Amino acid sequence: MEAAAAGVPAVPTPAISLPPLDQHVTVAPSLADDTVAEAPVDDPFLLSLFSADEEPVHPEAIPIVVGTKIKGSRRVERAARRAEAPPKVRITKMPKLARKAKPAKKSRPASTLLSVGALLFSGALLVGTTVPANAFITFADEPVGGAGGSSISDSGPGQTVEVAADATVSALTRDAFTVTSYAEVTREKYGTRASTFVPTTGAVRWPFPYATPISSGFGSRVAPCRGCSSQHHGVDFTPGSGTPIYAVADGVVTESTFGGSFGQHVYLDHVINGQKVESVYGHMIAGSSPLVAGQTVKVGDLIGLVGSTGASTGAHLHLEIHLDGVFVDPFAWLTANAVN
Repeated sequence: MEAAAAGVPAVPTPAISLPPLDQHVTVAPSLADDTVAEAPVDDPFLLSLFSADEEPVHPEAIPIVVGTKIKGSRRVERAARRAEAPPKVRITKMPKLARKAKPAKKSRPASTLLSVGALLFSGALLVGTTVPANAFITFADEPVGGAGGSSISDSGPGQTVEVAADATVSALTRDAFTVTSYAEVTREKYGTRASTFVPTTGAVRWPFPYATPISSGFGSRVAPCRGCSSQHHGVDFTPGSGTPIYAVADGVVTESTFGGSFGQHVYLDHVINGQKVESVYGHMIAGSSPLVAGQTVKVGDLIGLVGSTGASTGAHLHLEIHLDGVFVDPFAWLTANAVN
């Protein structure tokens, strides 16, 4: 033996007998194996570990490892995902810094001087264009022609006029003149041609059984209103609003209506002295005429009442006379035909 050879005493090895491989060996447990040593009483932490009861663990809380992933209950999976997810970085907005107050604008001498200069120039320009030039000229008390020139002097008496002793002054005479107002000129040119008439009781009569004023005659005139004619085709009688109007002769109603520039109006056809005559009555009060088309009327029958309907400036009767369709002066025609 090498140990013996080296001088080390040999230790005897006890002989161990092993049972055969095809036999089972039963080892009885020893009481000493299950014995747990008591924890030291002087260490509170270890005492709490050994004395605490074991808490049951829910099966879903036990994670299951499949490959590289952990599966289990939703709580375990959420915890695993939160553990694997990168940490979130929250960006906190920095508080806004208070705006710095703008520094006051520095005065600019150049712009100030320019503004003052512009005002002075405007004032000088105003004075130069409004004040005459000779206001700035001063005249020295010098003789005309300068220092060596001649001066103005009294050369003698001025012109004189000799008047004969028998001369007389005649009184000034002026031409006679009159003043005519514009209204009188207009009335003379465009106004009523005649304004009086004598009522009659014959086959042809005036529309009123008494004399009435006439405001506008036949012919050219100044139009009294918008829509009124400047070439007047009738005569305007003004006896007053509501005055009855009568037929000037026997005839037949061809039109009795309301509308147009005549307002409430009536047209009558007559045959007088073998001639076809048409008379027109306009501007009557609305609904005041009892006549209808086709009705026969006698001279002096009621036509309607004086009004101011249609193109009118006041209550009046507009009377027209047409001879074979031609406008004639009603005043002249009635004067010639309306006899007793």
